[in-house]
Amino acid sequence: MALLPTNSPPPQNGTSSRSSQSVTNRVPVLFRRLLKFHQMDFEQAAWQLTYLCLAPKRVYRNVYFHKQTKNTWARDDPAILILITACLIVSSIAWSVVWSYTAVASIRLAFLMIFRDFLLVGIVMATLLWLFANRVLLSPPSHSTPADTSVEWGYAFDVHTNAFFPLYLTLYLAQLFLVPIIVKSNWLCLWVGNTLYLAAFTQYIYGVYRGLNALPFLIRSELLLSPLLPLFVGYIVSLLGFNVGRWVLTAYFGP
Repeated sequence: MALLPTNSPPPQNGTSSRSSQSVTNRVPVLFRRLLKFHQMDFEQAAWQLTYLCLAPKRVYRNVYFHKQTKNTWARDDPAILILITACLIVSSIAWSVVWSYTAVASIRLAFLMIFRDFLLVGIVMATLLWLFANRVLLSPPSHSTPADTSVEWGYAFDVHTNAFFPLYLTLYLAQLFLVPIIVKSNWLCLWVGNTLYLAAFTQYIYGVYRGLNALPFLIRSELLLSPLLPLFVGYIVSLLGFNVGRWVLTAYFGP
């Protein structure tokens, strides 16, 4: 009997192996491949960034194909993260020149733009969208929507990433050229600055809506457009004398 093979591994090693595999599976593939540059498709990522501004619906048509081939809604290629990071580095250099920053201050600004404005805010927004979509927007299980269907956290982060890029173009690039106008103390300049911020956050909210609306098992996705109402109300109120652009620039870069 002692010669019979045993199929059960040692309990401690098996438990630790399953535990490490579980932790690994919880990390989105997007982040696990961040340093594998030879596997990234930068041409496809550049195409997506372009059409996120011109025709975002075309970008989300590929979501169905990705689900069919990779069995996941979330992208597994981090090339778009690398491109957005590069864009933020370029912006930090340009803003540092405008504000006459030192080299150390420029590096600090780049870290803030990348790790706070993009990644940290993205993690928070992805978590909120993931919770909201799975608790409020899921359609009841049916033959076409299995009971185990749900929004992946990685896909929610993709939605933030896609919605962030038009906002980046508006606030990190366009605003750079409008700084001499925004900081002036007259109503026309106030209107220009406030309208710029209205456009940026409207683009972000619409991008979030477009991203989650692309999933066939979600309903009532129009609820994601509800922040537009308080945004427009705040915009109208701000035209009475509150310069949003000048306030943000002062808080971000100091007086």
